[in-house]
Amino acid sequence: MKPLVLYDGVCGLCHGAVQWLVDHDSDQNLRYAALQGETAEAVRQRHPEIPHDIDSILFVDGDRVYWHSAAILALCAYLPSPWSWGRHFRWVPAPLSDLGYRLVARVRYRIWGKVEACRIPAPEQMELFLP
Repeated sequence: MKPLVLYDGVCGLCHGAVQWLVDHDSDQNLRYAALQGETAEAVRQRHPEIPHDIDSILFVDGDRVYWHSAAILALCAYLPSPWSWGRHFRWVPAPLSDLGYRLVARVRYRIWGKVEACRIPAPEQMELFLP
């Protein structure tokens, strides 16, 4: 299975981030699903360590699950240069990078709002999105 990005399906920032990833993942290495969907629930069944009230992006790569800033850094490895270079920021201590992540997460609805409906992917992008 290809690496999977699980995102908040009602978050405007998350929708924008997923669209950015789709546009920049020229090799179509990643798949996407909303945290509120059945794919995310199946991942939770396999990984009980994932909190049910998580408000973070999740990145599932094989048997490993990353969240908060670790998810962003891990998925960078699947993007082409220069975006893949972001993975090298793993040297930043997790408490510090997670602090930045949580600050943005706390205000994301106020700044980017909520979306009422998911964007319908272009036909050539349909296979990238899971239920």
